[in-house]
Amino acid sequence: MAPVVVKVVQETSGNQSATTVETPAAGPRPLLIYDGDCEFCGYSVRYWKKLTGDRVDYRPYQVVAAQYPAIPIADFQHAVQFISPDGHHASAAEASFLTLSHARGKSFWLALYRKLPGFAIISELVYAFIAAHRPAFYRVSVLLWGRDPDPPRYDLVSFLFLRLFGLIYLSAFVSFAVQAQGLIGSHGILPVADLVDAVASRYGPERFFLMPMAFWLNASDFAIQAVCWAGAGLSVLLVFNLLPRLSLFLLYALYLSLFYGGQTFMSFQWDTFLLETGFISLLLSFATTPGIWLLRWLLFRFMFMSGVVKLLSGDPNWWNLSALSYHFLTQPLPTPLAWYAARLPPGVLKFATGSMFFVELVLPFLIFSPRRLRFFAAFGILLLQSSILITGNYNWFNLQTMLLCLPLFDDTAIQKILPRHLARPRAICAENKTPRRLVTILVSALALLMVFCSLVEMGVRFGGRPPAVAQTVDLLVEPLHITSPYGLFAVMTTARNEIVIEGSLDGIEWREYEFRYKPGDIARAPRWNIPHQPRLDWQMWFAALEDPRRLFWFSRFLERLLQNEPTVTALLEKNPFPDKPPVYVRALFYDYSYADSEEKTKGIWWKRQLLALYFPSVHLKGEDPAR
Repeated sequence: MAPVVVKVVQETSGNQSATTVETPAAGPRPLLIYDGDCEFCGYSVRYWKKLTGDRVDYRPYQVVAAQYPAIPIADFQHAVQFISPDGHHASAAEASFLTLSHARGKSFWLALYRKLPGFAIISELVYAFIAAHRPAFYRVSVLLWGRDPDPPRYDLVSFLFLRLFGLIYLSAFVSFAVQAQGLIGSHGILPVADLVDAVASRYGPERFFLMPMAFWLNASDFAIQAVCWAGAGLSVLLVFNLLPRLSLFLLYALYLSLFYGGQTFMSFQWDTFLLETGFISLLLSFATTPGIWLLRWLLFRFMFMSGVVKLLSGDPNWWNLSALSYHFLTQPLPTPLAWYAARLPPGVLKFATGSMFFVELVLPFLIFSPRRLRFFAAFGILLLQSSILITGNYNWFNLQTMLLCLPLFDDTAIQKILPRHLARPRAICAENKTPRRLVTILVSALALLMVFCSLVEMGVRFGGRPPAVAQTVDLLVEPLHITSPYGLFAVMTTARNEIVIEGSLDGIEWREYEFRYKPGDIARAPRWNIPHQPRLDWQMWFAALEDPRRLFWFSRFLERLLQNEPTVTALLEKNPFPDKPPVYVRALFYDYSYADSEEKTKGIWWKRQLLALYFPSVHLKGEDPAR
């Protein structure tokens, strides 16, 4: 090797001093020289080799130090040394960043080192601290990443996530399809055609942006069914990886249409949760890395804000950890196991409440931490969601949250639990899929926009007042629902009030309407409906917390019952007037509680006590009550 005169920059107490030495060139490839007797150095080099491949050579100084007499042995012992093919020499943090610049997607570290003021000084100080405590950092690294970690890859994770997310979409579309006519059909409770006419009479062309939906083109019953079942069909295509990008785009657009067309019946957090996940999944199909980080950010916001809103509400039942003493009874649609959970000792329920806060407020921060801590966060969230799933019917909500834990793992972890014949072909296929630079830039820009808007929404949740410009940007993006604020069960209900609707032919003898899933008949056990979302049953739970005079949909629902409208009565378990519509309907207000053990052995699940009249007896206009 021919000697080359180079300038070596050395860090001494934060001050740079330049010396000129003769250093042989490294050869055709850059060379990183490290301490072969240092476990931490060897650990780092093994990882870097997997990142850079054959683009960088690695040699211990014990083997090659004699070839570089200008570099003191003490320098080799204290820091790694980087020798470029032209003989340029760097050490410590700069050498590390020069090495990483030869790995795909890691060159930004070197750019920060050279261009961001103060970054170089801080990097060298951190490097010096780590170098002085290498044995301790080796033990910590093994604990957090394992003894022989691979560079994280998420091709298999992305592939599995999109296939499984197709099942979530399928559940959502099919669930709404079987209810759509009774909810928003032409003879349903809130016809979407009425919504289209009302908005069109008030707004001009801006309505297409304020409410982006396919029903502007056609709001017929056929169009409703077409949107629902087209979504179901596209979900199946996504599951089988057929036209995934086109399917994801159309699925997002179709569900956004149902979100607006569904009106009150599509006003739940899981609907916006599904829309945001769907949009991120579309980005994930184009660029893996930004997509994975957006999914993690979504999971963080959803979990963390679920805990925050409980504390911000000031509800004493959350602060004194007694909330679960009520939750299993008062939640909208309990499962049969909720009866047993409600009978757990108060101490156990308080411990469970505290554990829930740990999962919602602490574990989300581990989502952005090293590998094994992410795994710990994932298992904690999965445990919480599994507990919620078996005691409460929340459609696909818990399943989707559990699916969002998948991006917390990497391909190496997933391959250990998948059969080899399933994992290997997918990973090999994914390796050939490298997004174009323009696509990556566009996806990254959209990712930054989503993070920005979500931070604005989180700021509002915390009671802050973001700058006007930030709020304007968020309002412009808001109709697309690519980000949303989250937070569940901010205030705990402590009593279960149920609305029981009755009909009568003569105003004397009354018969009850029975819903499919919400409590009614005291001898009927709570039912399972996961992943189905019975939207009328859910709205009845919310209606019990509201003044009926404020609920336009409720009076329309009673009107449809007086008409014996088949698309609406089909949403119920039992229509007590199958042959002749009732003349009167009314709604009673009951207090429900779980039956005790003795009553349950007799087949009784609930106890109820009449509280008041929720909605007075009504009949159709022009109808003769004396008929």
